[in-house]
Amino acid sequence: MKFSWLKNYVPRGLYGRAALILVLPVVTLQLVVSVVFIQRHFEGVTAQMTRSLASELEFVLSEIEAAPGPQEALQGISPLSNGLGIATAFDASVTKSSRRWYDFSGLVVMRELHMRLPAVENIQLPDDNLVLLSIATKHGPAVMQVDRKRMSASNPHQLLVNMVFFGILMTFISFIYLRNQLRPITRLAAAAEAFGRGRHVPYSPAGAVEVRAAGSAFLDMRARIERQIEQRTMLLSGVSHDLRTPLTRLRLGLSFLEEEDREPLERDVDDMQRMLDEFLNFARGASETEPEHVDVRAFLDQVINDAARGNAEVNLIECTVSKDLLIRKMVVQRAIENLVNNATRYGDTVHISAMQLKRSIVFRVEDNGPGIPENMREEALKAFTRLDPARNQDKGSGVGLGLAIAADAARAHGGVLRLGKSESLGGLQADIVIAI
Repeated sequence: MKFSWLKNYVPRGLYGRAALILVLPVVTLQLVVSVVFIQRHFEGVTAQMTRSLASELEFVLSEIEAAPGPQEALQGISPLSNGLGIATAFDASVTKSSRRWYDFSGLVVMRELHMRLPAVENIQLPDDNLVLLSIATKHGPAVMQVDRKRMSASNPHQLLVNMVFFGILMTFISFIYLRNQLRPITRLAAAAEAFGRGRHVPYSPAGAVEVRAAGSAFLDMRARIERQIEQRTMLLSGVSHDLRTPLTRLRLGLSFLEEEDREPLERDVDDMQRMLDEFLNFARGASETEPEHVDVRAFLDQVINDAARGNAEVNLIECTVSKDLLIRKMVVQRAIENLVNNATRYGDTVHISAMQLKRSIVFRVEDNGPGIPENMREEALKAFTRLDPARNQDKGSGVGLGLAIAADAARAHGGVLRLGKSESLGGLQADIVIAI
């Protein structure tokens, strides 16, 4: 038997599922006990007591039928009525049956009396103390007043009230303990989610032994990753220093050559310098900066101004982000600048936009260039990939790290880089999606 259809009705969060596991058995138990109690107490006990009283009423009714007249009947049953607690009078005051809507035991009383005494015409149950019966006799309708306690148990609702009250009380206490047990798990999830988005939040293991073990494992993993990033950054800094020194000596040596021989060699050195810078930017990732609150509109204006200084025409066409965004500013700026540089290299019209969605912010860069075929977009996100058929290499040299740096920046913020076709310009559309 498959229960996959239940997934649509089960809470998605851990707290909701734990609450369901806690509440469902309690409610089910209360319902079962209530049904059993109603069947055994309301129906069984009430029916037995009503049948016993019906026998007494039947005896009193036989005495009334045997009397020659109403007065003689009342005098004849007077000692018997006093002993049984049954008050009798000949009138027509009870003209219809009635009971309170929540008087469930009254249903059993009426049913048993009509079954045992066919002469009973109407039954009134005004409260928990009285039962009024209208019985047809040969002397006319007789009204008998009987104590309700003789037909049903007193305060039959006490068990249900106590059960519901203490069930709610114990459920509330259980919720408090449940919340305390789930809080360390939610803190661990929040710390892991923040670390996945490039933020370091304080966290210390707490809670049950298993949760503490998971928390300690997370701290060890985070420490190893941070130590690895730090070591990689130090190594690359050393490589950068070691490589820049011979490049500087090469520039100095080339300055003594003739201009005709010097220019192509200097271009090669510039290419080596640019490749080195791009590689270092990619290798550093998001480890060298801390998150900060950024005004998105001012941030994009700065990117556009920087692009304008490089003689590139870039336009901001839309910005619907209304609040500051917590990001690693230099990392995102580097990613958008790489996308803008690619766009200006292969197209002459570039549009930038920022859109705020329900759970994410989207930075979009579009151009009117040749774009990237759909079957090669995944390959284009890999480091050191150069798609010669897709992007014209005659318009500038590159290392193949621009899109890889943008994708790494998006992942550092818990997001993703998506490539597509621009609907407005027809070229490449690159979306940096950042979770908020």
